[in-house]
Amino acid sequence: MAFSSAFRRVLNGSSSIMTSQFASARFSSTLTAPKLFISGLNRNTTDEKLKEAFAPFGNLVEAKVIMDRVTQRSKGFAFVTYASIEEAEEAREGMNAKFLDGWVIFVDPAKPKEYRPPPQPESQQSSEFGFRTNKTIGWCGN
Repeated sequence: MAFSSAFRRVLNGSSSIMTSQFASARFSSTLTAPKLFISGLNRNTTDEKLKEAFAPFGNLVEAKVIMDRVTQRSKGFAFVTYASIEEAEEAREGMNAKFLDGWVIFVDPAKPKEYRPPPQPESQQSSEFGFRTNKTIGWCGN
């Protein structure tokens, strides 16, 4: 019986447990920077279309669709930067899970770029018999 009344409270929205869970999730999702990561973009979405969609929420500093270097097509994600965190939060709430160019987009806080050390050149070491290892084939003669 207690389960059914608790279940009824959840369905009716009067559960304080559910409210507190949503409030804590909302509190932890505040932005720390005015930059947003947009995923789920249509491959035909341009910087201009992105600016048009996000301009109503505040002063846009930058709206950049990330392009593939080889094909020069969109990779399906972008970054949008606002002048203030408040404007970015408003845009996040207003555009998350909305349609843009026929696709549902998702708006999340952008994470800082992680440092990755440059790749080190691999040294070609020869064995005492004049052979060197080749990682893709195995052993090769000199």
